[in-house]
Formats: sequence, C-alpha cells, structure tokens
Amino acid sequence: MTATDDELMIRLQSGESSAFDEIVARYEGALVGFFMRNTRDVQFSEDLAQETLLKVYSQVWDYVPLGRFRGWMFRIGRNLLVDNIRRRSHDALIRAVRRQPAEEQQELARVAAELLSPHDQVQGLELANLVDELLLELPEEQRQTFTLHHFAELSLPEVAEIMAVPLPTCKSRLRLAREKLSEKLLCRGISGIVAPG
Repeated sequence: MTATDDELMIRLQSGESSAFDEIVARYEGALVGFFMRNTRDVQFSEDLAQETLLKVYSQVWDYVPLGRFRGWMFRIGRNLLVDNIRRRSHDALIRAVRRQPAEEQQELARVAAELLSPHDQVQGLELANLVDELLLELPEEQRQTFTLHHFAELSLPEVAEIMAVPLPTCKSRLRLAREKLSEKLLCRGISGIVAPG
C-alpha cells in the first residue's frame, strides 16, 4: 500500500530519510514540468525542482500534516520561481525562453512515438510547443494559475492558497488565461483545445 504524502512527511519528521527519497520520486517530475511551463529552460527547471525538494527537506518541521502537502510544496516552488526570475536579467530570461534544448525535444518525441501515429506525433508536438510558447505571453499570475491547475493537477482552492489570493481571484485568473490561450490559438486556426471548465 502506497503511503500518503502526510505519512511520508511524518516518517521524515521522525528521521526516516528513505521517506524523502519517496517524496522526490513522487514529485520531482511534476515540479520540473511546472517550472518548464513557466520558464522553458530545462536546466533552470531541474535546478528549481531540486531546490524546492531541498527546501521541503529543510523545512520538514514547518509542515503540519493536514492533507495539504502538494499545495505546501508547490507554494515553496512558486516562491522560488518568483525569486529566481526576479534575480535573472530580462535578457537572460528571453534567451532561455527562445531556446529549445535538444534533450527536451528528444524526450517529447520519444513519448509521442509511443502513443501516436507519425502524423499525430508531429501535430501533437507542434501543438504542445505552441501552447508552451503562448503560455509565456500570458501575465505571470495567470500563467502560474493555469499551469498549477492543469499541469500540476492542483485543485483551484489549492492554487488559490499557493498564490495567496482569494478563490474568486484564482478562478478569474484561470478563466482569463483560458480565454487568452483560446483566442491566441484561434488566431492560428486552432480551436477547441483549451477547455472552458
């Protein structure tokens, strides 16, 4: 039987270091995915994911096991993202956004090859890249709300808590992000991709 996040954190608080390994295995990919959709920089995303997990470890006693681990962890990650982006120069961020690392392309292609026909692979990869590029055109708060909800699969109340805003504000940001993405995709002849609800 798989341990819950809270059980793992309690074990970690008790000094069982293997619990941290399980947390890393469970969440490292989701964290890298969240950071990638906000930066498009593989190395930066991996570094932020590691930094987030190290903060989870160092702040283990700050966590109260009430079933809100993912929200707590993603709040740490979002704060690190905001702090690191503020520190980076605007030019460095633009270069990172425009760069499409070869290993990321290879990984996306490998996953697509396992699931789709060759024609669908090309279209799916192009659409995923386009959505990732369009996400970067959204205001930061809307982009982070969208990626936390859709890609990190957090509930809207969890996202609102992470973003430290009221739930109605979170819902509004998500709606605006969806509308803007849909509009941008429609301008490129693509419709019905970003679900409204």
